[in-house]
Amino acid sequence: MALPSVWSAMRVAILFISAVGLLSVRLVGAGQDSGSVIPAESRPCVDCHAFEFMQRALQDLKKTAYNLDAR
Repeated sequence: MALPSVWSAMRVAILFISAVGLLSVRLVGAGQDSGSVIPAESRPCVDCHAFEFMQRALQDLKKTAYNLDAR
């Protein structure tokens, strides 16, 4: 008859550990400085990042093609 009480104690312990873990994650996330966030107006949009990436990739391809032609 001691077996059901062990299982119930384990369930309570697991729930307690889970609750403490969730609370600690929230506390760690709340501790970050909110002043270090860059405002949306000064951040480039996703399309701008993609455009810059494609420009750099195209420049790299041009350099590679020129180096191959020079050989």
